[in-house]
Amino acid sequence: MSKRIRLNAVTVNGPTVSPGLWAHPDDHAHEFTSLDYWVRLARTLERGRFDAVFFADMLGLYDVYHGNPAPALTGAIQVPIHDPTYLVPAMAEVTEHLGFAVTVSTTYENPYTVARTLSTLDLLTEGRVGWNIVTSNLDSAARLHGHSTQVDVEVRYARGEEFLDVAYELWERSWEDHAVVIDKAAGVYTDPALVQGIEHRGTWFSVPGVHTVDPTPQRTPLLFQAGSSERGRQFAAAHAEAVFLNTPTMQATKFIVDDVRQRAEKLGRDPDSVLFFPKITPIVGADTADAHRRFRDFLRFSSTDGIFTLLGAWTGIDFAEAGEDKLLGIASKSDTRGLVESLRRQKPGGDWSSDELAQVFAFGTSALTIGGPEEVADELEEFIDFTGADGFNVASVVQPGTIDDFVDHVVPELQKRGRVQTEYAAGTLREKLTGRGPGLPDNHPGRRASSAVRTP
Repeated sequence: MSKRIRLNAVTVNGPTVSPGLWAHPDDHAHEFTSLDYWVRLARTLERGRFDAVFFADMLGLYDVYHGNPAPALTGAIQVPIHDPTYLVPAMAEVTEHLGFAVTVSTTYENPYTVARTLSTLDLLTEGRVGWNIVTSNLDSAARLHGHSTQVDVEVRYARGEEFLDVAYELWERSWEDHAVVIDKAAGVYTDPALVQGIEHRGTWFSVPGVHTVDPTPQRTPLLFQAGSSERGRQFAAAHAEAVFLNTPTMQATKFIVDDVRQRAEKLGRDPDSVLFFPKITPIVGADTADAHRRFRDFLRFSSTDGIFTLLGAWTGIDFAEAGEDKLLGIASKSDTRGLVESLRRQKPGGDWSSDELAQVFAFGTSALTIGGPEEVADELEEFIDFTGADGFNVASVVQPGTIDDFVDHVVPELQKRGRVQTEYAAGTLREKLTGRGPGLPDNHPGRRASSAVRTP
């Protein structure tokens, strides 16, 4: 039987995903400050049997290109960007099954506050919340949080490890399952004998008391992680239940999938319990010619300055000063559309302009698939079968058109092939995605925080 392809939509609580495409006449992402915009997206995703919507987030401005944030502000490159957690209740109200993965940093936040927020959301959504765990790496974010520069990567991950230790203790150990009794006759709401302080005192955090939110359907939200560096892969192997990948090729995706699963097994976890979601950007047309016409139309709005703003933040290189050779090196590794090869054929001697090279990154560094519904479905099946990944985080070129086209044309084709669910499974987000129980599996390190005796 063919492997099920799970689907998440990836977006930000802001006006743009692809640089410059906010100016396209079909794009409505500037309406992101309206709840109606998000309610409509939620309904579309549930109609398309998507598993979740994944909210990326940033805590600072992209200010490497030209050494200031002006290009990011001018081109709406991840700014303005609003807190995604506030969208979840409104989107949950109009859906029954759709999950919500929100990005929250362990670098500048407090574990008690984060645990409280995510527990509240998990209760309000009846167990449909996931946490994308990130360690923030922008200098601008560090300065906004009172630091002169960003925290060293090893310190960020060490702090993140302790952050999770605290969160696990709050979620898994502080309250026993049946602590809330609501006995009106006896005048007892919660049995204090079944609630305990976690008494955590570590290098970065001191949290002596109890969690102030009672147990939720999942206790610990479904854990996402997006690090692809050596340290990030080790962190994912230890903690992640789902890994978000921004890998442009099948080969790069397969390497990380295999590597993280091997690391997880060495840590005593079931390697198959870690799910992988590479990011893809689909451009769907009625047929191949129509899809490529759309691609060329979208490309007219792509912003070279916007692309350099993104690449500057990701690499630390100011492309206002770096030569084309730097960009060519990055482009050659990330090209998924054959543009670099096409440019080489056009100009065998080189001498490409920055604008030409920037085309490679016109819609980010994720895998781009262009074609009619059957062609796109073929590519997605091949990607899953080759890499061992479990689904996709589907990104947009224009909003909501990209998702609308995918739901209306590609999802039915994948459903016809038995690759995408036609009905949702019962239960929490964890149960729907993994087919296991609502809580963390026994071999997950978060379960070791629990000292409570759980009864059915």
